[in-house]
Amino acid sequence: MTLQQNLRFLGLLIKMKLSRMMAFRLGFFGAFFADGTLFVVQLLTFAVIYSQVDSIGDWGRGQMLIFIGTFSMINGLNMFIYFFGVSGISWKIREGALDHYVTKPGNTLLRLTFEEVNLGSAPLLLLSGGIIAWGVSVQNIQVTPMLLFGYSGMVLLMTLLYYDMELILRTITFFVISATPIDQLEGDMIMLNFKVPGVIYKGFFKVLFYYVLPYGIMATIPTQVLSRSYTLSGVLTGIAIVIAFTAFALWFWRFGLRHYKSASS
Repeated sequence: MTLQQNLRFLGLLIKMKLSRMMAFRLGFFGAFFADGTLFVVQLLTFAVIYSQVDSIGDWGRGQMLIFIGTFSMINGLNMFIYFFGVSGISWKIREGALDHYVTKPGNTLLRLTFEEVNLGSAPLLLLSGGIIAWGVSVQNIQVTPMLLFGYSGMVLLMTLLYYDMELILRTITFFVISATPIDQLEGDMIMLNFKVPGVIYKGFFKVLFYYVLPYGIMATIPTQVLSRSYTLSGVLTGIAIVIAFTAFALWFWRFGLRHYKSASS
């Protein structure tokens, strides 16, 4: 399919999802409540962890607020755009429901990714923006259009990296019986790196959380960009990591799909 056809197909998927959501309004507004509750929990976590300290490593309180808000923003974009579609891939592979996707015209991964767009996560984006603005105020950062553009671009790149990791982990389901350990690993990595800025990782842990399971850079590098504490080499490394993981995720998905044992086989 051409790019124009894919975009038209994507628009149709979103339109169909919105129609279903508004047909069941309780589920629609329930998502608002669930994501709002998650945001409150994140704020409480921040308060507990940082109530007795003013800095972690070289970061001040303002940078830590930006970090929390940025991680929440990336998670909100994840839940808004693709989480509910991608999270179901493991189940579809195990139960054979993927048959209904691979036999239909169009891009299978595109359909799986965007068929469950969730507008209920929109409030989380607004609340995350409020936390980021609070951190900017505490850190006394003068925000310029160029700085905002650079930060926004990095947030989008890290949202793509988040997607890559979700896709890679769920593609493993093509080759294993149970996906439970994979889901547990993902949850543990997210919770750890939500609480701990990547700037404190050294040695083995930096290699692990920057280059192998790169959750450690997702909120860290955008925070460094917004607080002007970044290095050019650090930003370029982050971009290279996103490109490498995106290329691998797409290749790994195609590789897994070729080895898919359908329910009818």
